[in-house]
Amino acid sequence: MTEKKTNTTHISEFDKLSIQVSLNGLSFCVLDTVDEKVRISDAITFEKERSPYGMQKGLVALLERNSLSKKTFSEVVIIHRNSLFSLVPKSLFNAENLANYLKFNSKMLATDHLSFDELDNLDMMNVYIPYMNVNNYIYDLYGEFTFKHNGSVLLETLLKGNATETKPICYVNVLHNQMDVAIISHKKLLFYNSFKFNSKEDFIYYILFTYEQLKLNTEKTALKLFGNIQKDHELYALSYQYIKNISIYTAASPLTDSHESIDFEVLNSL
Repeated sequence: MTEKKTNTTHISEFDKLSIQVSLNGLSFCVLDTVDEKVRISDAITFEKERSPYGMQKGLVALLERNSLSKKTFSEVVIIHRNSLFSLVPKSLFNAENLANYLKFNSKMLATDHLSFDELDNLDMMNVYIPYMNVNNYIYDLYGEFTFKHNGSVLLETLLKGNATETKPICYVNVLHNQMDVAIISHKKLLFYNSFKFNSKEDFIYYILFTYEQLKLNTEKTALKLFGNIQKDHELYALSYQYIKNISIYTAASPLTDSHESIDFEVLNSL
């Protein structure tokens, strides 16, 4: 298990806590809502994928080692990162049919709780399966809180940052062994999906396959990578062999500019 951490400081009841949970790792950030500064952040990556309850044990340990389990916050946000989701146009959405939207592309259990997020400016709903054991633990710890799917936070943030772009852009968020791929053009979402990859060959395959399916030009269509990747990463070098218009993406946010090591969705949910 690997970890990254910023310096701790005094926690105030006016601070906001954002936590991202996945079976491959965890991260959190505490924001000082008065001065708009990050007080503390921490993250851990599991050596191998855990069960939901194994992941919860990791979360308990993460919060306790940062002395957050007995704190009071003005707001708590939980971000569920997984591939158990489906985007549904609002015109076709019915809250009574959540299982029907997921059953064809997600493994579901009879005991699974289903939820959905409304995506601002997209006219879509994101239907997904949250980790309810985590939700129950956080409720017992902090009381009322907000929870979302990581794809909801990701897409809303990318659309805001894409407001002035007139050509398609491929955004790829890399975290652990999961990659989120979004194609946005003229303030519209053309494609979004999440893939697990076990090798660099898997990684470039999903990108090139997406370009091919949407008939995007690998010489001209921009590829913007972010998350756990920088220009000296082997995945960046491999991508550059096939796509020349490539760069590292940073969201237009003062928080993101000064805390690039903190997970994208965690920062942009604050």
